[in-house]
Amino acid sequence: MLKKVLVVITLCLLVGCGKNDNELVLITEAGFAPYEFYENGEIVGVDIEIGKEIAKELGKELVVKDVAFDFIINEIKSGKGDIGAAGMSINDERKEQVDFSIEYVVSNQVVVVKNDSNIKSIDDIKNKTISVQLGTTADLYLHENYKDANIVTQKKYLAAAEDVKSGKSDCIVMDELPAKELVKENPELKILDGILFTDKYGMVVKKGNKELLDVVNKVLQRLIDENKIEEYIIKYSE
Repeated sequence: MLKKVLVVITLCLLVGCGKNDNELVLITEAGFAPYEFYENGEIVGVDIEIGKEIAKELGKELVVKDVAFDFIINEIKSGKGDIGAAGMSINDERKEQVDFSIEYVVSNQVVVVKNDSNIKSIDDIKNKTISVQLGTTADLYLHENYKDANIVTQKKYLAAAEDVKSGKSDCIVMDELPAKELVKENPELKILDGILFTDKYGMVVKKGNKELLDVVNKVLQRLIDENKIEEYIIKYSE
């Protein structure tokens, strides 16, 4: 009988966190609702539900570790964590450092502005000041495709929202689902019509860890086939 999964939230940025064979350590950045976020002091969300299922499959306890987004890959490479999940876009640069699972979410990237913004279309941001979360695919995309824009990188989406609300930035580029949560909590913001680009998410493991990757892919495929991931997204987007 599989062991009961215990989700342990730990903020281990500065102190050591010993791993043992009975734990599956999921590295995330818990500011990306509905995928991972704090609710009543606990990290919950789509990726956490998936992590629970992977831990069950392995007969281990799930430990969730919250770090800055741009630390996730290094945590996996160094062996401090087993799986990375936080809206991790599948791209060639990251594939050189870690191994990706199958894609389990297709994400639309959108533009968030103030309600009274002069920006009326996603086509109007090319020479604007744009806030974005550091290390995300949106960050890479903007630096590559919006050479005339002033890109402001932030560790958290909440900081990017404050940029726009205070007038430091004209807009944010981010994932559509977290954007919906952001404007829900910040009614002075809105999402412009249209999609800037489409992204695909996967989970990451240490390069060469085929045994774990096979289990992750097995669980992800089962959850996709059972429409569970869509159920998780709906549950945590309400």
